[in-house]
Amino acid sequence: MEAVSYRRTPYLIAFQEERVRKDVYGSIDNTVILQSQLLRGDGPSDTVIIAMHPIGAPAYLPIFPQLARMGHHIIACASRYSNGDAALEMENVVLDLAACVRDARERLGYKNIVMMGWSGGGSLMAGYQAEAENPVIQTTAAGEETPLAGKELIAGDALILVASHRSRHMLLTGQIDASITDESQPECRNPSLNLYDPANPAQPPYSLAFLETYRAAQIARNRRISAWARDKLTKLKASGREHAEFCFTVHGTMADPRWIDPTVDPNQRRPNWTYLGDPRIVNDSAVALGRFSSLRGWLSQWSYDDAQFDSVVAGPRIAVPSMVITAAADDACPPEHTDAMFNALGSADKQALVIDRANHYFSGSLGKGQLSEVGNALSTWLGDRGYSNDAVRRTLHSR
Repeated sequence: MEAVSYRRTPYLIAFQEERVRKDVYGSIDNTVILQSQLLRGDGPSDTVIIAMHPIGAPAYLPIFPQLARMGHHIIACASRYSNGDAALEMENVVLDLAACVRDARERLGYKNIVMMGWSGGGSLMAGYQAEAENPVIQTTAAGEETPLAGKELIAGDALILVASHRSRHMLLTGQIDASITDESQPECRNPSLNLYDPANPAQPPYSLAFLETYRAAQIARNRRISAWARDKLTKLKASGREHAEFCFTVHGTMADPRWIDPTVDPNQRRPNWTYLGDPRIVNDSAVALGRFSSLRGWLSQWSYDDAQFDSVVAGPRIAVPSMVITAAADDACPPEHTDAMFNALGSADKQALVIDRANHYFSGSLGKGQLSEVGNALSTWLGDRGYSNDAVRRTLHSR
């Protein structure tokens, strides 16, 4: 039988960062505080798996406790933006991840670092690893200075992407409601592009012509918002308000044709459903992706042309052993993203794995068996590369 016990130790990572403008609530002076948890399976280990998500706290996602039960050591660390992503800049999240990796190596003493990204953590981990191996970023997406430029990052020894999309900006662009053509009047929508208007003559299964028109309109809308954000920021600076911000709402951000037409980028997902529920409801709800933003936050996270962290773009700069795991019934991350990420990886040692009928969270009636499948596959893959310990090997041999 597999090991069932593990220890969960909460701790804080603190580092100093001098900034004129704060973008999170509750920080003390120039100190950035990250809430982290160390999940330790039985026995010592010189290898740790590090997980972080741009906004979500990954410590209680099913996959990480599962790996800990099998004997792995996991650090699940939240970024500074764990309470909301309206002002999130991905460049800052990479700095948070850098602090976590350094703490794991220098204070906790782990020799081997495995970077593991789930969902939105995938582009974060891939972007970090690419910058650690071959840095290219010189400014933020808004063209401002960032401590990330010239910073020496500790590279991971391996990279694992699980149920991940390629980037926040490509995900949102594929979901944004193309029927909104005027951001000041989001309730007025082009009926020929409104997926949720029963009077729209374009109905599933969608024609290739309609999909091409719709996708082009999605990109055009993203670019209109981005151009407005850049212009607004330029005008604020020109008025002498160099550090000023402007917050805004983006309506209609959950309207991807694949959710209501299962023939679009097909997999085993449930039709007319998303990871946040009914897309017709979520499209205009407060919880939807990218709903609330700031100028710099939009450019860094969501802008089709300005955002800098994308697993496909980062992939060729990554040489460490890499594994990409796809949940076959994922209703959050598009299959086309997974394929593109795997193909882009520059590693000579890379492996792909598909978990049949698994949803985005590996939950539900099949979840336990799917988590065991993922855990076994990852343990074997890591062990073959020398990133395992006796407790993990005993768990595998007991099956």
